[in-house]
Amino acid sequence: MSKILELREKRANLWERTKNFLETHRREDGTVSAEDTATYERMEADVVNLGNEIKRLERQKELDDELKAPINTPITNKPESRKPDIKTGRASEGYKKAFWNTMRSKHYYDVSNELSIRSDTEGGYLVPNEYEKTLVEALEEENFFRKLATVITTSGGERKIPIVTAKGTAEWIEEAAAYPFSDDTFGQVTIGAYKLATMIKISEELLNDSAFNMESYISKEFARRIGAKEEEAFIKGDGTGKPSGIFNTEEADVTVAGSTLSLDNVMDLYYSLRSPYRNKAVWILNDSTIKAIRKLKDGNGNYIWQPSVREGEPDKILNRPYFTSVYAPEISSGNKVLAFGDFSYYWIADRQGRSFKRLNELYAPNGQVGFLASQRVDGKLILSEAVKLLKMG
Repeated sequence: MSKILELREKRANLWERTKNFLETHRREDGTVSAEDTATYERMEADVVNLGNEIKRLERQKELDDELKAPINTPITNKPESRKPDIKTGRASEGYKKAFWNTMRSKHYYDVSNELSIRSDTEGGYLVPNEYEKTLVEALEEENFFRKLATVITTSGGERKIPIVTAKGTAEWIEEAAAYPFSDDTFGQVTIGAYKLATMIKISEELLNDSAFNMESYISKEFARRIGAKEEEAFIKGDGTGKPSGIFNTEEADVTVAGSTLSLDNVMDLYYSLRSPYRNKAVWILNDSTIKAIRKLKDGNGNYIWQPSVREGEPDKILNRPYFTSVYAPEISSGNKVLAFGDFSYYWIADRQGRSFKRLNELYAPNGQVGFLASQRVDGKLILSEAVKLLKMG
């Protein structure tokens, strides 16, 4: 039995014991003493910690499998004398080599011809294609929302997305009667591009040290920073200088009357979403909201939070997967705390090319070199009926 499967079964058993403890220690009025509450919360914390360890082991397994994969394709037939495909533009080996040499060295004038390919008007250089792919992959790892949304690439200007706001209908008619007209109503959503930027400083000693993998360091650090700000904007952005987040809407589809989340509230939100969207829907919420939902039961006495006991299968709420984010609002009066829907209808538009700039003189007295990274991105929910929100009263 694998370690991951063993931990999943251990967590499932611990969760059953935790639920049984809560039920057997309820008093006649339905409440639990402070001492028993503290014991329950410790048991629940152990369940959460096991879940985090499972996620770490699954990520470790993914990396191990990736590193074990063969780097070359075995020759199965007679080799032929054929020249390899030559990449051009930002994908070329020359551009890639010139880019990183320029990032490392202050005086590297031999690469001007290579870097003249699609150079930035503000003096920066577009990231090589291979590195940009690495950066995008790192962003997806750092920002889970990109895996749920639809990501498109734009080359410039605004992107207008046509949508159907109302559909036509059919009617029963008499024989030889005129056909009724019922047209669809169309609208459009416009996606632009907002600039997201960050800067890091690296000492000259590290830049001159061939053992220091600058490419890997910059990739991970920029991905961490940009990914975190992207996730924050996609979840709760106000649309002013940044994308519009899914929780940033005027209205909510379900409003809780009191200050406590109940099963009826979660069920109302679940069924407020039309069935075609429910088939692909997931939940997005804060960790504190998950804690409250873990105590909710259905009419048969079953807890609606279901821990997974299979490798690669996520935990679920009402049989649908969920994702947690620190940027999702916590349970508090007036907050929208739960989003449920098909988030492929949230579109993320990446403006093609991420730009790097090297600052030689600004930090020279400290023996450091600055690096700027920027990208232009926008995100917007293009079909409001695909995502439903729950708001605390």
